[in-house]
Amino acid sequence: MQVSISELKANAGKYVSMASREDVYITKNGKRVAKIVSTRADRKNASQALIGILPAEIDLHQAREERLSRK
Repeated sequence: MQVSISELKANAGKYVSMASREDVYITKNGKRVAKIVSTRADRKNASQALIGILPAEIDLHQAREERLSRK
């Protein structure tokens, strides 16, 4: 969704609620200047980025020990 800054000012609550479902891009003079995103989406993206980092043959205890030994 793309909305002008003046539209955002007039209906801020509407667009903040909408951001929970989709990104809302804010425009000024026809150019994108900001984006409103859901904090839930950030957590989801972060967790998906972590999938596959640990090799399948290592357990969490081994991974923790390896990380601590690097200090």
